[in-house]
Amino acid sequence: MLVSTAIKPAKSARRVQIVNVSLEMMRRLGYQGTSMREIASAVKVEAASLYNHIKSKEEILSETCFTMANRFLQGLEDVNDIYFNPAEKLSLAVKNHVEILTENPNAGWVFMHEWRNLGPENRKAFIALRDRYEQGFTLILKQGENEGVFKEVNNKFAVLTILASLNWVVEWYNPNGGMGATEIADKLTEFILSGLKKEQNN
Repeated sequence: MLVSTAIKPAKSARRVQIVNVSLEMMRRLGYQGTSMREIASAVKVEAASLYNHIKSKEEILSETCFTMANRFLQGLEDVNDIYFNPAEKLSLAVKNHVEILTENPNAGWVFMHEWRNLGPENRKAFIALRDRYEQGFTLILKQGENEGVFKEVNNKFAVLTILASLNWVVEWYNPNGGMGATEIADKLTEFILSGLKKEQNN
């Protein structure tokens, strides 16, 4: 079962605007460098009125981190619940990861860099989700080893290396650049599989 938070997803167009502006500011100024007063000024509302839409900047951070983490995990669990060969599973997992990260680049950046600013309970729950996500990738690698498709590797190191490669996308992805999410995922998959696949003897 996925962890859910008490925070409700954005409903009003005004709240969506506030969240998006807040994420852009957090990416540019950092979580600690972004204040509720500055958010209110950026969206042109009185600071007191801002609290009608969001309770705190941690609400935005928590909502962003848990929504994305649950989407990552659900996508990977769906891949592992259906039988595919391990190379196909890994390809689908990479595609899902890249699509979620690039869908909203500001949210992706905040998710990757600012989760440590979650409160203690939320941070603990977030880390538990992250650990489950890593375990899902480990299952794919173990299946590949068992079926003789992937080399025997240190799975912990391999999974962390794979995720580091995928997460680096938030540092350079440009929605107006030359590559879309699908092409990025394809190139990353090709690169990752080139290091994992066993050479097949004729």
